[in-house]
Amino acid sequence: MILTIAAAVFVFGLLVLVHEFGHFVTAKMTGMRVDEFAIGFGPKLVSRKHGETVYSLRAIPLGGFNDIAGMDPDNNTAGERGFCAKPVLSRMIVILAGATMNFVLPILLFFMIFAALGEMKPSSEPVIGEVIAGFSAEKAGLKADDRILSVNGQAVTTWNEFTDKIKGVAEEQDILLQYKRGEEIGSVSVTPQFDKRANRALIGVQSSVVYSELSVPEAFALAVNHTRDITVAMLEAIVGLFKNPEQTDQLAGPIGIVQMSGQVAERGFIPLLNFAALLSINLGIINLLPVPVLDGGHFVNLFIEAVRGKPLGSKAVAYTQRVGIALLLMLMIFATKNDIVRVFLK
Repeated sequence: MILTIAAAVFVFGLLVLVHEFGHFVTAKMTGMRVDEFAIGFGPKLVSRKHGETVYSLRAIPLGGFNDIAGMDPDNNTAGERGFCAKPVLSRMIVILAGATMNFVLPILLFFMIFAALGEMKPSSEPVIGEVIAGFSAEKAGLKADDRILSVNGQAVTTWNEFTDKIKGVAEEQDILLQYKRGEEIGSVSVTPQFDKRANRALIGVQSSVVYSELSVPEAFALAVNHTRDITVAMLEAIVGLFKNPEQTDQLAGPIGIVQMSGQVAERGFIPLLNFAALLSINLGIINLLPVPVLDGGHFVNLFIEAVRGKPLGSKAVAYTQRVGIALLLMLMIFATKNDIVRVFLK
C-alpha cells in the first residue's frame, strides 16, 4: 500500500508539475505577471516571494498550479501584463506550453533510460520475461526466467515458435508446457484465454529482453522516435474508441492509474519511469482535445478570437465551459466505474 501511494504521488506529481511548469515559463517569457507558482495543493507548508511571484510548497503533494494574473478578463489586476491583455499569439503559446511539456518529458525520460540501459529488444530465446497477473500462466505457476522447452510435446527453440503454437490452440483447450527453471525441468497445464482485441489465444506471458548499447545521439534520436510512435498509437486508439464504443471498458480512471502505478513500481524504478512517460503522453493528448476547460478548448477559443478579431462573449465562454465540465464529469464517472469493476469486482 505504501509503495502504491508513493508511486502514485510520484507519477501524478511529476506529470502535473511539468505541465504547469510549461505554462509558468512561457507566461514569464511573454511578460505576464505570475502571482504564484505552487508545488502541491492545499495549505501552504513553505512559501517564499522572489520578485513578484510567490513560490510555495503545499500540503498535498499531487502536481501543482500557477496563478497567472488576468486569466479572468473581468478581474484583471495586472493591466497590460495580464493574460487577457496580451496578444492572441502570446496567449496561445502559454496555453499550449503545458501539453507541450507533457511530450518533452517522455523524450527526456526515454532518453535517460536508453542512455543508461541501451535499446531494449525482445529476445528470440523462448524465455519468459514477465508473467502477467490474472492470466492462466500465473495461475499455473510459471515464472519469469522460465525457459519453454516444448508445447504439447513439440519442441520450441525460439520465442516465435512458442507464440505461434499458442496462437493455434483453440479457445479453452488445455496445453501442456514443458519448461526449465534453473537446473530443474517441469511441466504445467495451461488454458489459454481468447483475447478479442488481439484476436488470438493468450496465456499472459511476455518475452525476455536484451539490451544493446547506444551513443548519446542515438539514445536521444530513439527517445524522440519512441515518443512519436507511442503518440501515434494512442491517437489511433482514441479514434478506435469512437469506431468501437464497446472498447470503452478499457478506459481507466484515477483508481486504475493508482493501482497500475503500484504494480509497475514493484518491478522497479525504470519501469515506473517508463509508465510515467506513457501517462505523460496520454495527458498531453487529452489536454489538447478541443473540449472546453481543457487546454485544447482554450486554444480553440483563442483561434476563434484571432479569426473574429475579438474574443467570445463571457456568456458564450461560460456556456461552453459548463458543457466541457459536464463532459469531463461524465467521462470521469464512466472511467471510475470501470476502475471499480476491474479492481474490486473481478
